[in-house]
Parts: sequence; structure tokens; C-alpha cells
Amino acid sequence: MEAPHDSNSRLSFGKMGYGCKHYRRRCMIRAPCCNEIFHCRHCHNESTKDRHEIDRREVERVICLICDAEQPIAQVCSHCGVNMGEFFCEICKFYDDDVDKGHYHCNDCGICRVGGKENFYHCMKCGSCYSIGLHNKHLCVEDSMRNHCPICYEYLFDSLQETSVLKCGHTMHSLCFQEMLKHDKFCCPICSKSVIDMSKFWKKMDEEVESTIMPEDYQYKVWVLCNDCNDTTEVFFHVIGQKCSHCDSYNTRTISPPVLP
Repeated sequence: MEAPHDSNSRLSFGKMGYGCKHYRRRCMIRAPCCNEIFHCRHCHNESTKDRHEIDRREVERVICLICDAEQPIAQVCSHCGVNMGEFFCEICKFYDDDVDKGHYHCNDCGICRVGGKENFYHCMKCGSCYSIGLHNKHLCVEDSMRNHCPICYEYLFDSLQETSVLKCGHTMHSLCFQEMLKHDKFCCPICSKSVIDMSKFWKKMDEEVESTIMPEDYQYKVWVLCNDCNDTTEVFFHVIGQKCSHCDSYNTRTISPPVLP
């Protein structure tokens, strides 16, 4: 099919009609590391046998999917005049026709993100863009997003999946977080702090402890460290669990008695 001749129609010709499972775009990239051609960097990273990854900033050449012309990085094809991506970032060498994603380039992150720049801010301590709803409402952990998801171990910083910030400040994929809760795991895999409000559950455990009297041989005290408040206390041992005397949490673990000076 011949492309229309007016400039606006030519630029938008083929929009949303090409691409891969990751992005809608009208070009492919030539990987500088292996000289192979892929739809995007994710397609490259998923297909390489030796698991090497492409540096997006080192991409120098693209192939227009409308006319097959290979050329240096640019938004508009130098041969047929179409937009190879309705959104184009010259820094990231990134193309995408699906502008409804709300792409924007964050200079502090150094990469392009989605969701609309007006909906996010860059947390300098955590080292990533967070929803404005978390501004001054989350516990900062230095470079928390520049780590791997503790569940699936995918690198979080440039992951395509949505990320959740836990009460403790650590991060993981939102889907991994929901899956963890489904399996009755309510503690952060990194620091062991409770990730949701457990007060109702602690009250139920209070009732179980009260109704379960320990044999006399087991009525002794142990030292515990509370994973939620980090306090150490001496409490009576119970098979149901040891309750922190400071914050009433049962998210505790037994430790050796403190050594007196």
C-alpha cells in the first residue's frame, strides 16, 4: 500500500500497526553488542543465549519497518518520512507509538518512564520516580529501586512491571507482592517487618494464647527480638508465639540473652 502524500498523513502512516509484545513502533534496532536486529532491547535480552544485555544508549542504527531502510537514530525515517515512533527519546534511543502510556524522560533516573510526568516525582534517596501520592508518605531506603525483586529477582529499576513500595521502604513487583499475600506471607522478604496492618491478627493470637495454657515445664521466659519495632524484650515462652512487650506484635524471633557488661 502506498503511503499518503500530505506530511501529517505520511508521519502517522502505519501508526500502532507494527511492533512487538513490548512496544508499538515502526522500526527495529540493530544491537551494537552482537550486530543482530531486534524489535526492542527487551526482545534482544530475552533471546540471547548467553544472557548478555543491550545498553540502550549505545544503539546507533535502526531499520524502518515501513520501507526497510537502515539509518542512524532519528524519529522520522530519512527514506520514507514516517514517524518511527510517535514518542521518541534521543537520549534513551526509545520509540513507542502508544502515547497513551504517558511517556516522559526523567533526567535523575536517566531513563524514560510511563504514567505521565505530572503524576510522579523523583525521590532522590530511593533513587527512582515514585507516585506523587507517596511524596513524604513513605519510608526512604537508599537506592531501594536499584535492586532486584526479592520474589522473582528481576531488576526493579527499569522493569516493565508495576512496583509496590512496602511499609518498610523496600520494593517489589506489585504482582509478586499480591502473590506473596495469597500464600499467607505477611513479612518483607528483606527485613522481615510486617507489610500490612496485622493488629486484628495479633488480637486473634492473643485469644489463642489466653485459651492455651502451657504445661508447667514450659512456663519460662525467653528473650525475643521484634522484627517490627526492633526492640528486645524478655517474655514468657508460648507455643503459639512470643508477643513483643513494646509494640504488641507477634512478629518476633527468639535470641540469646543480652550479655551484661
